[in-house]
Amino acid sequence: MAVPKKKVSRARRDKRRANSYKLTAPALSRCIQCGALKTPHRVCSSCGFYKGRQVITVADEE
Repeated sequence: MAVPKKKVSRARRDKRRANSYKLTAPALSRCIQCGALKTPHRVCSSCGFYKGRQVITVADEE
C-alpha cells in the first residue's frame, strides 16, 4: 500500500480542493411582457405575468 511520506498541510490540502466548490451564477431570462430580468420558470416580480398570462396583480408604486 502507498503511504504518504510527509503530512499534507491544511493550506495545501484546501488549495487543492478550492476549485470544486465554486458557485455558479443564477440563470436569468427576460420577461416577455415587460423585458425585466427574472429567473426562468417563475412569475415576473415586476409585472406579474407568467407564460403570457397575468398570474398575480402587482401594485404600481408611483
